[in-house]
Amino acid sequence: MTADTASLTASRSPRGPRQDNRRQPLLDAAAALFRARGFHAVTMREIAKSAGMLAGSVYYHFPSKDDLLVSVYEEGVRLIADRVEEACQDTENPWEKLEAACRAHTEMLLDESDYAQVILKVMPEDVPSGEEQLIACRDGYESLFRNLVDDLPLAPTVDRTMLRLTLLGALNSAKNWYRSGGMPPGEVAMKMIELLKNPLQEKGSRV
Repeated sequence: MTADTASLTASRSPRGPRQDNRRQPLLDAAAALFRARGFHAVTMREIAKSAGMLAGSVYYHFPSKDDLLVSVYEEGVRLIADRVEEACQDTENPWEKLEAACRAHTEMLLDESDYAQVILKVMPEDVPSGEEQLIACRDGYESLFRNLVDDLPLAPTVDRTMLRLTLLGALNSAKNWYRSGGMPPGEVAMKMIELLKNPLQEKGSRV
């Protein structure tokens, strides 16, 4: 993992969860319930029951529901970041790297995993006590795409920040209209990259 993705976990609070073999079941249970019913509607008691634990035992691992959400969010971002980094290893071509990253990103967000859906649904401002951690986690992940866009051979007039934000926004919004059984998630990403690479205006036409 690169220094950029290593920073994704550096923002953990000093009061973060204790490491043991009960942590992952709790994260999985919380991710499923947060995804199904929303963060604010779920109680720690319900999460404990889903994980097969006593309600009070959850607080041994996570001091609050906010702390648990931050860890679920970080775990989801880690999973996506690992997939994106792995996808980029097979080529040195800047456009191919970006395309591979976009394919991996889109596939992870559209594969219906609980963690991916929590990332899409939860906004940092939804959890004031963990807002800074969630923003740092998100920014750490986006730095992967910042580096990929910075490496592209683009015209000097191109605003690379706007390009990156537009691309990620388009990829993330696919969840709103994508229907399984149609175009594969990876192809959705490829089509978006094609729109970036190829001029939209017909040759010879005038605005």
